[in-house]
Amino acid sequence: MTLPRRSPGKLYLPRGFSYSAARAGIKANERLDLGLVEAASGTTAAAVFTQNRVVAAPVEIGRAILATSHGRIRAVIVNSGNANCATGNHAYLACQQICRAAGRLLGLPSEEVFPSSTGIIGLPLPTEKILAALATLISERGATKKHVDLFTRAIMTTDTRPKLASVRFRSRKGTVTVLGVAKGSGMIHPQLATMLVYLFTDVAATPAELRQLLRGACEQTFNCISVDGDTSTNDTVLLLASGNSGVRLNQESTRKLFADALSEVCQSLAQQIVSDGEGVQHVIRLSIEQASSQKEALQVARAVAHSLLVKTAWAGADPNWGRILAAVGSSGVPINSDKVSIFIGSQLVCRNGASCRFDE
Repeated sequence: MTLPRRSPGKLYLPRGFSYSAARAGIKANERLDLGLVEAASGTTAAAVFTQNRVVAAPVEIGRAILATSHGRIRAVIVNSGNANCATGNHAYLACQQICRAAGRLLGLPSEEVFPSSTGIIGLPLPTEKILAALATLISERGATKKHVDLFTRAIMTTDTRPKLASVRFRSRKGTVTVLGVAKGSGMIHPQLATMLVYLFTDVAATPAELRQLLRGACEQTFNCISVDGDTSTNDTVLLLASGNSGVRLNQESTRKLFADALSEVCQSLAQQIVSDGEGVQHVIRLSIEQASSQKEALQVARAVAHSLLVKTAWAGADPNWGRILAAVGSSGVPINSDKVSIFIGSQLVCRNGASCRFDE
């Protein structure tokens, strides 16, 4: 076996997937707003969704599809520019109609067509425009890097640039690739955000294996980022495994390599989402050391990340460590302030709960 292969700027494509994009007229200025991924027969799937209690129709239908298909997905259809949320029964009927029509044109059961939407909440989805664009969308699909790029651009909303990442590794049985595509720049908050993430791999895995690995990867990546503190109605992270590499996750060494590759792709996408956040001028990485548990470390980090006073200090490049200390104290985690030290970058600004000299 070999370590995962990473090449800056290089995109590895997994076997068993084709991609396409089209203009349905949802967005202005004839921008791409409809994307499709078709997966090979036998593709397995797992997903995690928003924890917002207001949930968009595609999320509810996507959950149901994964349950009824027992984790078997053959196609993903995504529209941008409209969230298909908070429009009553119309949202569900529109979603179901689009899945049926796409399935019919692809020769697939609608129960294996997974829907996603992103965009403005509260406007009826222009179903007829999407239905009219499906034939073009399906005829344009292909398995090149250009097709992946077009799909990525079709799912963007307020994003300023596409977000992609890939890793390839070799096991004793063959080569496995993990590709990730994401959109997101606003409503970014732990427990997912206005974020659509699609992860594609050619490893062979059961839905149960994918669920376990995806949850672990998300917990350490997407659930650890925040831009504006808002959680969306449409958040989805979907992992599809075509099995076309012939490599199975039945050996611990292969499973570890795959888990590392998946986490690396998710980490890259999470960082790209934060860097492209609406109004973002600074990207801050919080590192909590010597906490009694991972849970408490996350609790402290989130208290600091969500503090408006801390954010305004960061925005003004003001090393006001007192605001950070106050946020730590308000986290709900038992804290001995006399043992808290704070670094900003490599500069020690607070030692054992008290000020120390530093170069601003």
